[in-house]
Amino acid sequence: MKIIVLSGGYSTERNVSFSSGVLVANALIENGHEVMMLDLFLGTQNKDFPPQYRSEPTYSYSFPEKEPDLDDLKKTTGIDSLIEDSVLCLCKKADVVFLALHGSIGENGKLQAILDINNIPYTGSSYIGCLLAMEKDVSKELFKANNILTPSGFALEKGKSEIPTDVHFPCVIKPCSNGSSVGVSIVNCSEEFSAALEKAFSYEDKVLIEQCIVGREISVGILGDKALPIIEIVPKSGFYDYQNKYQKGFADEICPAAIDKELTEHIKNEALKIHKILRLGYYSRIDFIIEANTNKPYCLEANALPGMTPTSLLPQEAAAVGIDYNSLCEYICNNPIK
Repeated sequence: MKIIVLSGGYSTERNVSFSSGVLVANALIENGHEVMMLDLFLGTQNKDFPPQYRSEPTYSYSFPEKEPDLDDLKKTTGIDSLIEDSVLCLCKKADVVFLALHGSIGENGKLQAILDINNIPYTGSSYIGCLLAMEKDVSKELFKANNILTPSGFALEKGKSEIPTDVHFPCVIKPCSNGSSVGVSIVNCSEEFSAALEKAFSYEDKVLIEQCIVGREISVGILGDKALPIIEIVPKSGFYDYQNKYQKGFADEICPAAIDKELTEHIKNEALKIHKILRLGYYSRIDFIIEANTNKPYCLEANALPGMTPTSLLPQEAAAVGIDYNSLCEYICNNPIK
């Protein structure tokens, strides 16, 4: 097949996307496909990934420690559109588009809707699944309506919502539709509140303030209609933030997690239930915290396009049931949204 791996994009998770894209592209080439890696934002203007099909796994990317400077990217390129002009034309000529995108237009349903309108087959979830998963305040309401345990919380809109005076600490403040823990803060007291709120609002105009659940952080991947083994994430310092997620050696990941059989089955069933409630596609990843005092699993969020980087969780979970990385990419490619 001729496959375009769409990555990058105008997103705070741009670097994460490139890291996923390179690994996916090389794996699909090794599987015998002709592959073109393409930047959603820069398209043919990205000199690091020139738009040509490759038959040798030669893509590479060095992951930087810091988040991308999007203002500088837009200023230096002079591009104002979120999709470079050549991208859709190239995608129409491919057999399938593998979405190795994270955040913003790549994960909030907008790109998926555009691909649908243009009859372009793509991997992941449909526009509605992406929308419901990405808008954390919306997904939280759906969790509550379906008796899924989730931290209590509420959304604030910049310049429109009154700042509450009765917030309970510790709490978590995060942008409503960002990923990779970008803009997330754990706030322990009122003195830290304003700075954390300002940080979250610097990324988008709606933020979520929610109860901080202390316990074991775990994740459950969904592949097809089955839940993969649970993985536990143990950061070596702090919480599972941007650096701990994507810098090698900053966190330990244990798969399968050491959780008793009954709780394991309960969490897997909840993950599958959430996957279906949010109308997600062939694969997804659902994140939980098992509260230390009660041993109850609280759902934090769902990921419509889980990371596929060298340190990502879904590939590790798949490997635990004998699905190697190349096979995982092949399964995903063979089950597109059409």
